[in-house]
Amino acid sequence: MTLRNILIHPDPRLKKVADPIASVNDDLRRLADDMLETMYNAPGIGLAAPQVAVMSRMIVMDCEKEEDATPRPMVLINPQVVWTSEDRSVYEEGCLSIPDQYADVERPAEVEVEWTGLDGKMMREKFDGLWATCVQHEIDHLDGKLFIDYLKPLKRQMITRKMQKLKREMARS
Repeated sequence: MTLRNILIHPDPRLKKVADPIASVNDDLRRLADDMLETMYNAPGIGLAAPQVAVMSRMIVMDCEKEEDATPRPMVLINPQVVWTSEDRSVYEEGCLSIPDQYADVERPAEVEVEWTGLDGKMMREKFDGLWATCVQHEIDHLDGKLFIDYLKPLKRQMITRKMQKLKREMARS
């Protein structure tokens, strides 16, 4: 497994729509392993392939946060939301591509998602709570959308300027 570099906003690749994945193969499985290792190392609870400069529709996530909880790493290929609840919930979201910035985002409280697993089989699951927020956040990445796109323009511009400054500082060091 290899740690991958995570793209930092603003990067034009984060605003592009990712391509569907035609078939599951060993390269894709290696990418999934790399993404999970990168996500856990960051540390984060979700990561989308475009965040590691791979323009494919794949996400990884694990929202088990309790110290004694068994990890539940998930790999979702070509995920799509097939149902959303009318109930809404607000979570303070962050993003590995927008480090140390957080904001409240309102989304459907529950979603049902279909995807292809690493075994090539179709999967379907209903998510709620943090899992629902995470899966929606990561699928947004596949559509070129960031959590800051839900914010008012002034707040979004302020965060973008902070990220531009961070990128300049990272380039110098």
